[in-house]
Amino acid sequence: MAGDTKRPGEHADRQARSSGEAPTVRVRVPATTANLGPGFDTLGLALGLHDHVELTALDDGPSVVEVHGEGAGRVPRDERHLVLKAACATYDLAGVARPPLHLTCHNEIPHSRGLGSSASAAVAGIVAACALLGPGKAPDDAAVLDLAARFDGHADNVAACLYGGLVVTWCEGGSYRGTRLTPRPEVVPVVFVSEHSSSTEATRGLLPDRIPHADAAFTAARSALVVHALTCAPGLLLPATEDRLHQPYRRPAYPATADLVDALRAAEVPAVVSGAGPTVLALTTGEPLPEGLPTSGFTTMWLPIDTEGAVVTG
Repeated sequence: MAGDTKRPGEHADRQARSSGEAPTVRVRVPATTANLGPGFDTLGLALGLHDHVELTALDDGPSVVEVHGEGAGRVPRDERHLVLKAACATYDLAGVARPPLHLTCHNEIPHSRGLGSSASAAVAGIVAACALLGPGKAPDDAAVLDLAARFDGHADNVAACLYGGLVVTWCEGGSYRGTRLTPRPEVVPVVFVSEHSSSTEATRGLLPDRIPHADAAFTAARSALVVHALTCAPGLLLPATEDRLHQPYRRPAYPATADLVDALRAAEVPAVVSGAGPTVLALTTGEPLPEGLPTSGFTTMWLPIDTEGAVVTG
């Protein structure tokens, strides 16, 4: 894991000793964007937009959930809450009895927009639980990634959230794995967040069972090229982000998203659908955006690449 999460238990132990209160940990997790065009279910990038969670182990009583910001009043406030479910799954994996937990979430990442909100929630719960469990009891880094990927279903998002930067993920021997790469510093993501939400399950249902061999070869080449472009040659990002594997088939689900991607690319701005959409991701090098883009219904946000990933902040 990235940042302070290498030895997360120290934070909770130190705080509990100094205050005499129940141990509490605080975790910051970034938003993520997946696929990056051709890298379907493989590539992910962490973005500088964050959720913050606080998890306290209680002596007795029921678990408690508080939610502020995104999702407040809409998400469950009991053990169905995704962060709490992920924390409980971590205790189960460690073989340790789960204490009652008090969870407080301060959310900035939009929900169901293609910015990895569910992955960030799963990672936040797992990392916070690892910090409460402490060294020697918490699952190791490989187990954390695999648990988060299985819990969320998207290894590309969870690896980017855990590690920060650019990630490549794969499944080997039945376990999810990931490696982190460092993007070029001049790459500046811009996200156009749609006012509409989208379901990953619904948009995935639009994908065909088979695609032409030529399209598979085209997308494989572009997937390799986008890694090279992001880490070595940003000038190649426009051709590198072309895709024939999933985006063309998802166009009916969000025509405004597709139109914005088309308009950006026509203006030679590398643009793709962020994850399953409907948010649009542009990978710029800091130049101004062209005028006259069809951005009605979208909120434009210039975001840095998050290079730390999930961090225990206290």
